[in-house]
Amino acid sequence: MKREAVLHLNTEDFIYPVARNVLVVKLRTAKDDMSDCRIIYFCRTKPDLKNDLELEKKYSDDLFDYYEGKIEFSKVARYQKYYFKLTDNGSKEEYYSATGFSREAPEDGYFEFLYANQGDVIDYPEWAKGIIYYQIFPERFANGDTSNDPPETMPWGTDPTRENYMGGDLKGVQDNIPYLKDLGIEVIYFNPIFEADFNHKYATTDYYKIDPIFGTNEDFGTLVKELHKAGIRVVLDGVFNHTGIHFKQFEDVIEKGSQSKYYDWFLPNKEKEISVTHKDYECVGAYKYMPKLNSSNPEVRAFILDVMDFWVREYGIDGWRLDVADEVDSAVWQAARTLLKEKYPQLILLGETWGYGGTLVSGKRLDSVMNYMFRDAARDYFGFEKITATEFDARINRMLALYKSETADVLYNPLDSHDTERFLFYCGGDVKRLKLAVAFQLLFKGSPAIYYGDEVGITGDNDPDCRKCMEWDKSRQNKELFDWYKVLIKLRKDHECIRKGSYKTINCSDEEDLLVFERSDDKERIRVIIRKGSSDKKVRVEGLEGAIDLISNEIVTTDPDGKTAINPCSVKVIKVKN
Repeated sequence: MKREAVLHLNTEDFIYPVARNVLVVKLRTAKDDMSDCRIIYFCRTKPDLKNDLELEKKYSDDLFDYYEGKIEFSKVARYQKYYFKLTDNGSKEEYYSATGFSREAPEDGYFEFLYANQGDVIDYPEWAKGIIYYQIFPERFANGDTSNDPPETMPWGTDPTRENYMGGDLKGVQDNIPYLKDLGIEVIYFNPIFEADFNHKYATTDYYKIDPIFGTNEDFGTLVKELHKAGIRVVLDGVFNHTGIHFKQFEDVIEKGSQSKYYDWFLPNKEKEISVTHKDYECVGAYKYMPKLNSSNPEVRAFILDVMDFWVREYGIDGWRLDVADEVDSAVWQAARTLLKEKYPQLILLGETWGYGGTLVSGKRLDSVMNYMFRDAARDYFGFEKITATEFDARINRMLALYKSETADVLYNPLDSHDTERFLFYCGGDVKRLKLAVAFQLLFKGSPAIYYGDEVGITGDNDPDCRKCMEWDKSRQNKELFDWYKVLIKLRKDHECIRKGSYKTINCSDEEDLLVFERSDDKERIRVIIRKGSSDKKVRVEGLEGAIDLISNEIVTTDPDGKTAINPCSVKVIKVKN
């Protein structure tokens, strides 16, 4: 038994309530090391009444197995002491408790869970589980009203720069609601739309006003109503880590220095003669045009919460994507969770982070994060092709193991964004590889996020090339790719187990460049087969004979050896017979 690999802590990462009377318990062990893992638990007031539960091996990466179990109580989960009984593959038994390992059942040093408060229960908006996002960079999606175009607006489709404008606006989005409905998306995440400097609008000057180049507050209210009528929700970009230099509170600091009542709203390095330079105040990186807010200041925190509440209260938005969330004082998100979620329990709070977002989604802070761990793994396997199928599978399983299963249901899973290269660029323009990545994304656990234009074949290097105008000329759109998105989105909507079910790796082969995984719930099992490869080959995948491929609607056939043909760069979605 590889003791050094075994890990459990009585923290919310390893034990947490999903109802007041239901606890989820997690345990990590070395890969392929255990034949049986059990939790032994009892109430501290009744130590002789011990219960045990066999834990299920849920995920496996290259080093570890991750076990999980769910304990249900007749009443509130409280005062539970527990330890683990582990049996390795050599039938050796050991016990694992808070004090370590022992050959006999421990008599003290137990792990302990004290009390499941209602506020401790993991709870996310039901609508957000497995929902399909569509990200819109407003200045580049569609120009529906030329009267609000800024001076020197360039013709639609001009090569993008960090400075030029193309005229995209809210009316352009409203005009294309039928397109969005036809595609099948369910939530729009808008990059910033508040009054701000620059075409990206991440340098906010007025948090209560729609930028005039996009329209008016009234236009936005109309757009939200029309989107809601179409069954599409709205998530706004909240840029609360920093402002623009023309934000009136910052202008007051520039003018008055430490005599300004807003001096402590920011993080200046001097008390007077403050100039627009990164040397005089903290900012985003060394970008002088975006001074950093002092989010530890209670006045700033109250301001941020008021802005967030305003757009929900007045316009009925469905959530916030919170820019640079991991650089903001965590007390802001705790307050947002407490105050806003009590008023608007169906609100989604989604944070930007570029790695593991455990800090943001723990401690009753945010609901979800932009899951770049997913993007990175998909990029390296389907795009750059620099990792194998088994390496990709290990990274995906490790990612799932790091998060609570309930959190994984609402993770925002992008292939790309306004801050990255387009995924088709990663693929070197190979649409077949993009289609495989899209299949994995749309059939995977969590909430897939489509960056506008990916569905019609837009490609591009990093900023500003990834922020090209949306291609509306049908003759220049990739219809095959668009139809592929539609097929997969429909599958996701038609089968609840794809939207919300469990995920399990069934088979993974480097030799055959093959990945097989299963999505399942109590009613249905769907097996997904994705093969990159470069040559025709028959492979053995259990449970296929006589099953229906939901993409081709054909019955799967196998040869006498139980193998079936899986073409290179192909996907099969199989409804497995129970």
